[in-house]
Order: sequence, then structure tokens, then C-alpha cells
Amino acid sequence: MTKISIITPSFNQDQFIERTILSIVTQKWDFEIEYIVMDWKSTDNTVEILEKYEKKIKNWEFKGNKWITFIRKSEKDKGQSDAINKWLKIATWDIFTYLNSDDTLAPKALKNIVKYLWNSDKKRSYWKCKIVDKQDKEIRKRITTYKNILWKNYSYWKLLSENFISQMTVFWKKEIYNEFWGFDVDEHLCMDYEYRLRIWAKYDPLYIPEYIANFRFYHTSKSGSMFTKQFTQELELARKYANWKYKLSLFLHKFNYYKTIIIYKILSFLKK
Repeated sequence: MTKISIITPSFNQDQFIERTILSIVTQKWDFEIEYIVMDWKSTDNTVEILEKYEKKIKNWEFKGNKWITFIRKSEKDKGQSDAINKWLKIATWDIFTYLNSDDTLAPKALKNIVKYLWNSDKKRSYWKCKIVDKQDKEIRKRITTYKNILWKNYSYWKLLSENFISQMTVFWKKEIYNEFWGFDVDEHLCMDYEYRLRIWAKYDPLYIPEYIANFRFYHTSKSGSMFTKQFTQELELARKYANWKYKLSLFLHKFNYYKTIIIYKILSFLKK
């Protein structure tokens, strides 16, 4: 039976984490799921929420999933990358993803992952994603449309020119981890982009043009409050992985860097 492992790193996210959990445990499937929450000793109500759902799952309150293991840990780590890597070492999985504690999966997401990725010879897949606000209302639709256009035809030079793939839509098979291991613990904002650049230089991903997840944007989140630093680090990573073959990609990434920061600053000023 196919087994999917999902890891959620979390710290003080009681405002959103319940919706993240529900987006996973309310899905129906005929495969096994291992859901791991790595909590960094939250001081809000996160632990209480995790305890509640641990009991609910043990008591089989979610009828649609017969094979689910819920694991929660509350301990210090060196950051998000370190938290994910700790469980990648011990998780027993065929397909893996990590989902941040303020993002959600779309209905039937995991069923479609098995349908398309597991039955494909590709080792990794990415999908379409919506952007939502604190109340789950879709926002920034023009940015979503722009990304959807970029997603249609994947190429490595395009990935080097702009980080256009939403992390919460990316799933991969275990053989990828066995070959490339985990995330760079020195990367805290762009570890997903670094991992893609490392892997996809060798393996092209499978693209499925269906919405599979929701990225939650709000101005106090990492993406909302640290976007200049994030985009600067993405440019540095593009420089690291680009070689003489990808000089045009690097030039385009510099252009996209300034373009994206200007757009984000305008949207931030307008509170959109």
C-alpha cells in the first residue's frame, strides 16, 4: 500500500494550524498516511490543538481514512530545515511533502497525488496553488494567473530565472531523498528553492494543471514581512547553481528580482 508522509513544522500557529490539520485528516483515501507535526515548543494554544487531534485520530473520529498515523513532537531545533530533516530520517514513506502550519491542502489532493505521481515514472511533481488570506478568501489572483502561465512548460533555465513554483504543491518519491538527502540547514527562507535547484538539474518534474493547495498570505508571515530578504537569497541561490549555460537565466532572475520586489512593496503599501 502506498504511504504518504506529510511533515508540518510549527511554532505559535494556533490561529491556523487547526485548518492545516483538518485539510489533511478529512480527506478520503485508500492508502496510508503518516502525518508528523514538529512543534518548536509553542507558547500559545498550539499544543492543546495538537493533543485534541491526536485523540480524535486515535479514536477513529475521521471515518474517511482508515490508515493514518499521527505523530507530534515538541522540541527545539535549528530551524525549519532541521525540523524537517529530523523526521525525513525516520519517516517511513513512499511519497513525501511538507506543509507549513498556515497552509492547507485542497480536497482530494492526496488521492490525486497517488493517481498521477505514484503511477508516473517521474520522481517529483508540482501543481497549481491558490493564494488565500487569514479567512481563507482567495486573493492576489493576478499573481496566481502569472504563475499558472509560467508553470505550463517547465525547464531548468526557467526555474533558474525565477522561483515560480509554490512549495506546498511539491511532492516527491523516496528515491529522490535517498539520492539527494534533505534540506540545507543553513537555508531558512529558501530551502525549498535550493532543494529544487539541486534535484531538478538532474530530474525534470511532473506538472499537473490542477489546484492542490492553498498558500496563506498575510503581512506578518515570513513571505509577507521578509520578502526582500527572501528574494535576495533566491537570487544568490540562482547564482550558485547557474553555470555558463545559464547566463541568460541569471540575467532574467536579476530583472525578476527587482520587478517582484516592486510589486510586493506596492501590494504591501495597499495592504493587498
